[in-house]
Amino acid sequence: MTDSAASARLPGATRPVALVTGPTSGIGHGYAGRLAALGYDLVLVARDTERLTALAGELERKFGTRSEVLTADLAVEADRERVAERAAAGLEFLVNNAGFAHQGEFWTLPYERLQAQLDVNVTAVLRLTHAALPAMISAAKGSVVNVASVAGLVPGRGSAYSASKAYVVSFTEGLAGGLAGTGVRVQALCPGFVRTEFHERAGIEMSSTPRRMWLTVDQVVADSLGDLEKDRVVSVPGVQYKVLTTAAGMIPRALQVRMNRGLFNSRGRT
Repeated sequence: MTDSAASARLPGATRPVALVTGPTSGIGHGYAGRLAALGYDLVLVARDTERLTALAGELERKFGTRSEVLTADLAVEADRERVAERAAAGLEFLVNNAGFAHQGEFWTLPYERLQAQLDVNVTAVLRLTHAALPAMISAAKGSVVNVASVAGLVPGRGSAYSASKAYVVSFTEGLAGGLAGTGVRVQALCPGFVRTEFHERAGIEMSSTPRRMWLTVDQVVADSLGDLEKDRVVSVPGVQYKVLTTAAGMIPRALQVRMNRGLFNSRGRT
């Protein structure tokens, strides 16, 4: 076993290691469970130590998974650096899932809250991916899934949020070209509306959203992993969102923006 391959294990373990940010709910929770079922040990990163510890216990009972718990706020530079140090020590799978949106118009929110959103949605993705890749490339094996959003492909779900997710998509697409032939796969996962705690935490009212537009976490994770095996750099789960994003690419930008104001009701979202 090479040094890089050995470092992608927890001490005394033989299973590969995956690091998941934001695993206590939603897509991150779904990904943590799926990767545990596939035979990975985990590094779990979030702000809530109690929920992280409970998740680690749940995964151990169900799958025999060993989990390393890292309590961190990815909006804080010192915490990002601690997580980046662990990522640099060796992983076979990285899921950059942590992210959030705000209720309220862009110009009414304190700048510090907007900067924190940018740091979690963009800076943390950049930092952790940068930290994890050298060991993956050295081992000629690894996967990085950056959780973006349909909002990164079809603007209209809040100004700062959409912009942050568009960055993640563009960053991932560019990175995929540079990683060709290295054995490392990278994906921008672009889900639409998913039944998670995301909107509730942001205080965003979603009761008017049609039922047909909702996806489940299991569907999103399954489609993501399936697309990863097919080397699809941009993964859009759900037929309805595949149709939406394909159609959006054929519509002039100015018209697309006007249509999306009604479709996504972006008033009061940042």
